[in-house]
Amino acid sequence: MNKKILTKTVARLMKIPKGILAIDESLNTSAGRFLKLGVPNTEEKRREYRELLITAPKIEKYISGYILFDETIKQKTVDGKSFVSILNSKGIEIGIKVDAGTTDFSNHDGEKITKGLEGLSERLKEYKKLGATFAKWRAVYTIGVHIPSFDCMKVNAEIFAKYAILCQENDIVPIVEPEILIDGNHTLEKCYQVTARNLEMVFAKLKDANVFLPGMILKTSMVISGKESKEKSSPEKVAEITLRCLKEHVPEDIGGIVFLSGGQFDLEATMNLNAMHKNNFLPWPLSFSYGRAIQNPAFKSWAKNPNDVSGAQELLLQSAQNNSLASIGKYK
Repeated sequence: MNKKILTKTVARLMKIPKGILAIDESLNTSAGRFLKLGVPNTEEKRREYRELLITAPKIEKYISGYILFDETIKQKTVDGKSFVSILNSKGIEIGIKVDAGTTDFSNHDGEKITKGLEGLSERLKEYKKLGATFAKWRAVYTIGVHIPSFDCMKVNAEIFAKYAILCQENDIVPIVEPEILIDGNHTLEKCYQVTARNLEMVFAKLKDANVFLPGMILKTSMVISGKESKEKSSPEKVAEITLRCLKEHVPEDIGGIVFLSGGQFDLEATMNLNAMHKNNFLPWPLSFSYGRAIQNPAFKSWAKNPNDVSGAQELLLQSAQNNSLASIGKYK
């Protein structure tokens, strides 16, 4: 583990007002999105769309890193340039999703654990040769009457720790993403309680495994009520309770924190991020790592008119700029 390499990569990724763009949708997720808008879900169509995202002019003004999928990190533009080389030329860090999705947690109804540790060290070495400097691993937690359980949080936290230390041994910065799903009718307070307990568990296991905290990034959900809840909170309230949770349960020496949008409406994710940076002292760099919340306008435009690539790229740039402004509290 080269701590100097890890901290330098973190510094480049957390260079505010930039954020991280997630374009790491799995084949199943891509299929759902493409078919919903009538786009054929072929490898070529996926490549074509990702080329649009990767070649967007001046995107590097607002984005410090791209999280790619296994298929994407090996793809090229129509004229034969590798996606990795294009991102490198823009000074954008190459990230890779390395988990293999979730599976049912045995004897725990409604709960999931993340798979993909088998062969991970070898895959990380391969991705490093391809140019990756950081990686991402996601676990998901549903809020219900008796879930997430202690066991579910413990097992996923232990898996996070194994993943993170393998990354750091290969000088790859691990992004740890414990996502509290927006599904359900839970209250803001319930989300706070679950998020707090889970973060405590995650960082306890990371410390037990001697993960180098300044050389990693937390990708976390905001503390918000469930999408079926009647309780709707203002951006100011979301910011207040989220920052309280993070300040109380995330170590100050972590490399940085980025938010996932997690099913929020595009504008909602931007407004909530913006409120986090209004007159608040933050002990760590805090930015965004959005997928759909940045991609949506561009994706819909491209699906409607695949020939108007520049038009879709302008929409992508606008979304990225909006969230860049929000990362310093200047979005209006």
